[in-house]
Amino acid sequence: MWFSATQERHEGHISSGGVDRNVAFVDESDQALNDQIDAAYRSKYGRYGARYVDPMVADAARAATLKLVPQ
Repeated sequence: MWFSATQERHEGHISSGGVDRNVAFVDESDQALNDQIDAAYRSKYGRYGARYVDPMVADAARAATLKLVPQ
């Protein structure tokens, strides 16, 4: 996947698997969805232990989760 963006405009362009789209980067505020993302991360990487998993599901990491919205 490749993307280019600017933090000031919160928009960019993504190219992946033959798909090219302009997108907006939006904070994900759906707590249930964020819980699902954290659970999937724990499931996939839990074998590596809390040392690696906990920082990836901490509040600071969750706050950095963005949703790509096609424009």
